[in-house]
Amino acid sequence: MGKMIPYGKHEISEKDIDSVISVLKSDFLTQGPVVPEFERTVARYVGAKHGVAVNSATSALHIACLALDLGPGDWLWTSPITFVASANCGLYCGAQVDFVDIDPETCNLCPNALENKLAVAEITGKLPKIVVAVHFCGQPCDMKSIHKLSKKYGFKIIEDASHAIGSKYHSEFVGNCKYSDITVFSFHPVKIITTAEGGIALTNADDMAQRLALLRSHGITRNPCEMSCTPDGSWYYEQVGLGFNYRMTELQGALGMSQMGSLDYFVTKRRILAARYDEMLRILPITTPQQLFDTESSFHLYVIRLLDYSKRSQVFEILKSKGVGVNVHYIPVHLQPYYRSMGFSEGAFPEAERYYKQAITLPLYPTLSLMEQDRVVTELHLAIQQ
Repeated sequence: MGKMIPYGKHEISEKDIDSVISVLKSDFLTQGPVVPEFERTVARYVGAKHGVAVNSATSALHIACLALDLGPGDWLWTSPITFVASANCGLYCGAQVDFVDIDPETCNLCPNALENKLAVAEITGKLPKIVVAVHFCGQPCDMKSIHKLSKKYGFKIIEDASHAIGSKYHSEFVGNCKYSDITVFSFHPVKIITTAEGGIALTNADDMAQRLALLRSHGITRNPCEMSCTPDGSWYYEQVGLGFNYRMTELQGALGMSQMGSLDYFVTKRRILAARYDEMLRILPITTPQQLFDTESSFHLYVIRLLDYSKRSQVFEILKSKGVGVNVHYIPVHLQPYYRSMGFSEGAFPEAERYYKQAITLPLYPTLSLMEQDRVVTELHLAIQQ
């Protein structure tokens, strides 16, 4: 067996290291000038007006929900095929959570299923306050359709674009919030770019950006315009709401700034490798990622689906034994024990459950060599034939 090929891997350059060292030698390790610069850089890149950087994408989802006034008595809907944070953020706010089944081709939240569920919810009085549209693997959702439904039924939209910085929807970057209220990116080490841990919430609304910034840092402001009385000195601050300590450090911001310089390269490499997988896997009894019309995925993940799902476990274990670090993204959230305890059960979202039985995530990252990719494909061929 050769060296283990992981399913994902961060790439840190000497330039990245130098950028972090420069902060370590500076006067600020937190709450300095670098994080605001990083926020502006990300927002400018995707075409959004404001960016509020935080210590994780989960934190970004949480404050996004709070900024949109999600609370007890409200509903948040999202896809079952996502990391649990996309749903948990609603529970953090005291709201109730439900799911919308996926489109079997794109594996994203299905607009038709959403429309049907909304029609029923309108009758029963259980319309969602927020729909979290997850851009799974970097593939953008059908945002125009979801946005159109939001206007009809009155819900807000959060784009969970944790996988999707660098992706494009109708020739524009995901994150510009053209069809949503807030978009969230993740900078976890296996994502497209990394700040070690970290995330950002993007919005075009001035008041929303202000609320997000307050929620990120204890609800505290030093802006006299946000205070209830005149400051009695330059030291003065006020807590005007209940917030959290979700701040990003200057070290993380510096790493993010440096990584942003490599974003286009990282995405290009991922797309080249994904296209190569598409070609080499064409003859196998599997389905490869399908792309929605006029979208460009950043390919955070490359997920195949075995047509004979009874072999999934066998194929998975053979690949692992051969040093191919496959994974499964994701176990449907509604089948997690915590969500089962709320009343969710098997059969509730059949397309998501069918996907889960078939899915295997293959290695994909910018430094994956062609020789390593060839090895992945060879081992997959052999594993399927057994």
